Amino acid sequence: QRLEIIKALFGDSKILILDEPTAVLTPKEAEGLFDALRALAEGGMGIIFISHKLHEVRAVTNRVLVMRAGSVSAVVEDTKEVTESDLARLMCGHELNPPKKTSSELGETLLRLSAIKTGSSTHQQLKGINLSVQGGEILGVAGVSGNGQKELADIIAGVLSPSEGSIEVKGVIISKTSPRFMQKLKIGRIPEDRMTTGLVTSLPLFVSMVLPWIRHPLFSRFGVLRRNKILSFTSEMIKRFTIQAKDPEVKTGTLSGGNLQKVLLARELAFEPDVLLASQPTRGLDVAAAEFVHRQFLSLREKGAAIILITEDLEELFALSDRIVVMYEGKIAGERKINDASVEEIGLLMAGATVGAETMMNL
Repeated sequence: QRLEIIKALFGDSKILILDEPTAVLTPKEAEGLFDALRALAEGGMGIIFISHKLHEVRAVTNRVLVMRAGSVSAVVEDTKEVTESDLARLMCGHELNPPKKTSSELGETLLRLSAIKTGSSTHQQLKGINLSVQGGEILGVAGVSGNGQKELADIIAGVLSPSEGSIEVKGVIISKTSPRFMQKLKIGRIPEDRMTTGLVTSLPLFVSMVLPWIRHPLFSRFGVLRRNKILSFTSEMIKRFTIQAKDPEVKTGTLSGGNLQKVLLARELAFEPDVLLASQPTRGLDVAAAEFVHRQFLSLREKGAAIILITEDLEELFALSDRIVVMYEGKIAGERKINDASVEEIGLLMAGATVGAETMMNL
């Protein structure tokens, strides 16, 4: 990120535009960026800071321009005069009531990875990953992008096979995985890139809604698609998840990011997964859409399912997780129960620091 800023400044720029600049930074690195931006602003540079992280907006800006549905909905002349709740209301047009996480009774271990390694030369290698998640639990996976989170998600989803180690689902060791097989084991997946991996934006919504489940008896029989059933299912999901779509036949790519994420959620939750793997589920979403996603996760947790939440958003991790593991260079750098964790400690682990007892006392 520093390199990108240096490149922008090299041409003696007078205005610097930053779009979600902290997405791949640790908390300490983000603070360093903010200090640099303040210094640049004091030196006479104009800075446009685009972000959906409201605490960052309040921390670093002087004025705020709020956009909603493609137009300016409000202008705040002094950022200090508004709270995060005020900004959220201006963004969404109504009051928000963030979901509250209640206590949950843990069930059996639904998924366990033991000593997982990968040997790919084109991706970050996993180096002896040990990880488990129980029913009624949200396991948060923290880490700066590129430290093995994508490979971990691909292993769990059956897209990537480990070179070493074992995978257990409900106590049964799985010798050979594939996306279809893991789906049969009731492991749902919300992929990181909803526009390419998750959905086919050039196809009608009703096709995108059922594509991974096309062999399900509800949608096909003897190789023949049951179009009316597919359309009916899609209409039901549109209504149930309040997806803003004219009808099931609208092109998928015309939906907003928040509505595309609702499509992915609907597609997976309709079949009641025992384990839901969610990678960067609220990236690029406004606060209202993110709140909707969070409510669905907490509701699934209350029903006894397990959620593996992979995200770079520490605020989201701390709001939803029961436990947090941190990935660094393909390894689990640390694990904490949510009540024992702090943003500072998790941030240090994300940066590769060894956090011991002395550091914990200082935090």
